[in-house]
Amino acid sequence: MPAAAAAPERGHAVTAPPKTGALVVDAGRAGCVGVFRGVAGPYWSLRPVCGGVEWEALPEQVRPATAAERLRAQTARANARSRGEVL
Repeated sequence: MPAAAAAPERGHAVTAPPKTGALVVDAGRAGCVGVFRGVAGPYWSLRPVCGGVEWEALPEQVRPATAAERLRAQTARANARSRGEVL
C-alpha cells in the first residue's frame, strides 16, 4: 500500500501567495488589512492600505480579506486621499 501524504501541522497550511495588490488580513498584527506586495524569503510583504512602511507576515497568518474588510479598507483609502494624505 502507498504511504499516505503527511498532513501539514495545524497552523502551517501551505498556501499559494495571492496576486500582487490583493487585499489580505494579517492575523499576526491584530487583523490589520494590507496590500500584498510579494514574497520575501519565508515571509510575505504587506503594505498598509493608506500607505506607509511595509511589514513582513508569516504566510500561515495571512488570509484573504472579506468583502466587508475590503470595503472598509477602500473607504479608508478614499477618505485619506480626500484629506491629501495618500496620493
